[in-house]
Amino acid sequence: PAARLANVSVRSGAGTGDQTLIVGLAVGGTGSKQVLVRGIGPGLMQFGLTGALADPQLRLFNSAGVQTNLNEDWGGGASLTAAFSAVGAFSLPPTSKDAALVLTLQPGTYTVLLTGVGNSTGVALIEIYDTQ
Repeated sequence: PAARLANVSVRSGAGTGDQTLIVGLAVGGTGSKQVLVRGIGPGLMQFGLTGALADPQLRLFNSAGVQTNLNEDWGGGASLTAAFSAVGAFSLPPTSKDAALVLTLQPGTYTVLLTGVGNSTGVALIEIYDTQ
């Protein structure tokens, strides 16, 4: 099969307002695309990072600026755990405050916002994986 981009990630300081971590993505073609989007804060501590964002929240907006998805505290669900494994993403404790979504997106542009719950700030990671 042809080569394809499998993952994009951005690590930066995050919080609220001007400190919102923002990543854009575009889905081309005519069919839908399934992606895994993760907002990692506490999960970074397993790699020795200090100052991680304690409670990240992910929000997805479409090109019209409408929020279509939201996640805070991914919850340890079996389908998300399987998605992490399938794309080679590092595991997260089931009770972590990290955020994750598996989404089926139609062609178009999207914006992912990662903020800190309760005006919290810290270092965070947004990851976007192609699951197909």
